[in-house]
Amino acid sequence: MRVSIITSSYNSSETIADTIYSVNSQTHQEIEHVFIDGKSSDHSVEIINNTSTREKVVISEKDKGIYDAMNKGLSQVSGELIAILNSDDFYNGEDVVSDVVTLFKESGADAVYADLDYVTEDTTKIVRKWRSGYYEHGMFKWGWMPPHPTLFVKKEVYEKYGNFNLDLKSAADYEIMLRFIHKNEIKLAYLPRVTVKMRVGGLSNSSLKHRLFANMEDRKAWTINNLKPNLFTLYLKPLRKIFQYI
Repeated sequence: MRVSIITSSYNSSETIADTIYSVNSQTHQEIEHVFIDGKSSDHSVEIINNTSTREKVVISEKDKGIYDAMNKGLSQVSGELIAILNSDDFYNGEDVVSDVVTLFKESGADAVYADLDYVTEDTTKIVRKWRSGYYEHGMFKWGWMPPHPTLFVKKEVYEKYGNFNLDLKSAADYEIMLRFIHKNEIKLAYLPRVTVKMRVGGLSNSSLKHRLFANMEDRKAWTINNLKPNLFTLYLKPLRKIFQYI
């Protein structure tokens, strides 16, 4: 199975080499790496061109943000399976993609997700452990969601149900998973291992103000899909993160 990995970047010269090396090292051979750069002013594009050894697509131009970059990437892919690995994330081991592909073949799933570790900037220490667990329909109403960087989705799912909604600024990844998994009930398979390590940070978690904005966006994700969450759904979602520190 051919796998397309989309990496969006903007002035990511300090971290993107780790992302690229983790893709280069994958034992699965049928991989293309699609880079969508937001016209970086640092050495990001130079690092991409000099470091990536996979078949690749490189586009560097102004964009409207990370989700616009992801949509641009989706327009470039040729793989049957699509993953999104951002420029401060990296795969945890050389067999991640091969394990995912094997599970797709065994399960007949439309998408595969796994577990994720948040790590410090220097990647030496684990700060949070996101253990997804097996999905049952309705779990989104209990604040559940899979870690988006671990999600591999068949290209045909995007073609059928659409790309990222640019009306959302920080929750378009939540909305697209809500749309795919909860609303349209695509078939999911869970790989119980850490496949991605992500450096700590992120707009939606950086302050109380941003957290409140993210909560409003989460609510909008349900509304635009004509879905109704439980009264406590949008409060359980951030509360679940507390247990990731234990």
